[in-house]
Amino acid sequence: MTHKSAFVQTLMERGHYYQATDLEALDAAALESERGGRALTGYIGYDCTAPSLHVGSLTQIMLMRRLQQCGGKPITLMGGGTTKVGDPSDKNEARPVLTQEVIDANKASIQTVFAKFLTFGDGPRDAIMVDNAQWLDEVKWLDMLREIGKHFTINKMIALDIVKRRLDQEVPITFLEFNYMLLQAYDFLELSRRYDCNLQMGGSDQWGNIVQGVELCRRVDERHVLGVTQPLLMNAAGQKMGKTANGAVWLNADMLSPFDYWQYWRNVDDADVEPLMKRMTDLPLDEIDRYAALGGSEINLAKIVLATETTALLHGREAAEAAKATAAAQFGGGGADAGLPVVNLASVPASLAALFVAAGLVESNGEAKRQAKGGGLRLNDKPVQDVTGPVPPELDKGQEIKLSLGKKRHLLVKLAG
Repeated sequence: MTHKSAFVQTLMERGHYYQATDLEALDAAALESERGGRALTGYIGYDCTAPSLHVGSLTQIMLMRRLQQCGGKPITLMGGGTTKVGDPSDKNEARPVLTQEVIDANKASIQTVFAKFLTFGDGPRDAIMVDNAQWLDEVKWLDMLREIGKHFTINKMIALDIVKRRLDQEVPITFLEFNYMLLQAYDFLELSRRYDCNLQMGGSDQWGNIVQGVELCRRVDERHVLGVTQPLLMNAAGQKMGKTANGAVWLNADMLSPFDYWQYWRNVDDADVEPLMKRMTDLPLDEIDRYAALGGSEINLAKIVLATETTALLHGREAAEAAKATAAAQFGGGGADAGLPVVNLASVPASLAALFVAAGLVESNGEAKRQAKGGGLRLNDKPVQDVTGPVPPELDKGQEIKLSLGKKRHLLVKLAG
């Protein structure tokens, strides 16, 4: 099927499209927006459950980036209100209830990443950032139930995948969580009224919530709004991406260094390079096709490009090139340790094993012993065989010490202050 709008065509070509409430209407609305008519204004919500988003959320940010690149207006909706409830989607247990102070701190930390991908301002197509606490904190419970409660049926709500899965597994879903879908639908209604928002975007796991919002806008205000989802970030083996053995791949540099972020993309499977280039970079499609055609060991060249381009978008070109140079020197046996992540220690650990644990390279002294026995640990590029020995005195003198786990994990440690 040929699509007339650049936005829908981009979604299709770059692997962002999964399903839409009305694809033909979306194509028409996007085309009108691209020709200077009514802006296609789309939003994605982000709850403030952690101090940083991770690469699973980055796919949603890239979706908003595509919208703005095609002449649409993105709305970044911070979930200062909905975080107090917690989205039950793709969860097998209730999220912990966070205090207002933690929510505010998380929100402030998360907000910093969006300006790296979107252009914010006062222009008609500039991105804006709003917080659903603006209306959810002020809403009166009985008034809200009278206005929107009658448009939701329990029959339909328990039939949604996000609820049905929990019920089928006999995992309790609280009334608090059950209300999340009402609040998300209400967000769309408010954004439609306040900002003429006519599109909600999200991952495929948000389909049920998005449909509820589309229906609510139609029933309450008789407005024809739209929804579109993209596939979740999965590798070729069908596994969710965004986590490593050391935890989530965070977007904030204070939670994951640019070097480690670069390394994550450098180490993806061969089969994932092409789809990730399409979704997570701005590289032209014909250039991506040339990289996809590489075979054998040459695919590593494409992985380096993927890692460098994704890192440049998030952390800047200088940090990306520095990570690339550091990795080249490390794998080639050279120096260039300046680009490695640095771990500041409060005190000198009692042993080498404790040093590797404190640096976060291993989980325990026992794991340090096993890694050393297998030749997996190095200190200043020299193999560590006995992890019961003392830490080199250079650390106590304020010097940096290089630690390595395997061939791909390197960092520097020093005493704080």
